[in-house]
Amino acid sequence: MNELSSTMIAPHVTDLSEKGLHITLSDGISYYFNYYWLRDNCPTSFSPITRERSFDIFHLEDSPCARTAEVEGDALVIAWEDEGHVTRMPLDWLVTYAGGNSRIDPADLTRVAWYSDHYPTVPRFSQPELVADKDQRAAWIKAMLVHGFTIVTDMPDSDEGLTQTAELMGFVRPTFFGTYFDVRTHINPTNTAYTSAALELHTDTPAEEFAPGIQFLHCRANTVQGGQSLYADGVAVANDFRARDPEGFKLLSEISIPFFCEHDTYDARSRQTVIELDQHGEVSGLTISQHMADIFDLDQELLDDYYPAFCRFGRMLQEDKYMMRFLMKGGECIVFDNHRIVHGRAAYSATSGDRYLRGCYVDRGEMRSTYRALVSEGRFKG
Repeated sequence: MNELSSTMIAPHVTDLSEKGLHITLSDGISYYFNYYWLRDNCPTSFSPITRERSFDIFHLEDSPCARTAEVEGDALVIAWEDEGHVTRMPLDWLVTYAGGNSRIDPADLTRVAWYSDHYPTVPRFSQPELVADKDQRAAWIKAMLVHGFTIVTDMPDSDEGLTQTAELMGFVRPTFFGTYFDVRTHINPTNTAYTSAALELHTDTPAEEFAPGIQFLHCRANTVQGGQSLYADGVAVANDFRARDPEGFKLLSEISIPFFCEHDTYDARSRQTVIELDQHGEVSGLTISQHMADIFDLDQELLDDYYPAFCRFGRMLQEDKYMMRFLMKGGECIVFDNHRIVHGRAAYSATSGDRYLRGCYVDRGEMRSTYRALVSEGRFKG
């Protein structure tokens, strides 16, 4: 008998209590499992057709309780009191979730921060290849999850081309500006983007309760003088801000401020934290827009600290270390995480040529869902 096999322990149930059971698994550790959890997650509780839970635990008259429980082969077998039901729970499944572990999420990827020199290494993907090859689509979305910014090349010069591209990732998501928006000089503009003036770094539609997550900007023409595109990675800036100014970071990540967007037919308002944290406490994005920030309604003494921190962060976003500058080309589509990437534009001469971008949005949840479906089998194999 080798050393490894001599340390293996045969799994066995050690105790049946009122509310749960203890089982020692092959690692030699005793784990506790609640009866409600075991009954609710019995393999028979799920429909293989709908892939939804078909068992309704609300309909149990009494709390679930094991009459007997023992290990048979590679499964825990539980006969339930007062129900006439038997659960066979695979041991390897129990090992996976012992101790309250979460289900593995393939879309929960580590973000890689980038800086002003990133443009030559921006992940680029050909639109016809994305349409034809699901592996390319998976690589594209992975790049979005990791970097938050990609360029799609070889775009069809049509409205349908943008729709087709966006729908590779998810459903096109309307905002109060409509389902699509056209960035060009308007005679009666309702947004600074619809002028030839400089546009400061910002995230879009912060006044929406749930601002759209992924923005598509399809460049149909760009022959004007000026109009350089400006982008910065909010994750890179906020991570550095956290190290440089921990108290300011705490204020901007914990205290929400009001945003608004108002015109004749809409009056959108929301409260957001400037810095967004994910479930791991890591920076996942920003919500910031000087031209859509509402009247800060915080206590005036709190503003003594908040406003200086807000301004320090805003100035930091504009530092050359972070600012990526380039000119968009016709036939390209910039795709970026609207909750992570701040974007803007230098002023341009409206009479020097033609500049036309058509845009739309997809939610981040849709993007993550598409990625999981492309790269994993989920909970139901086969």
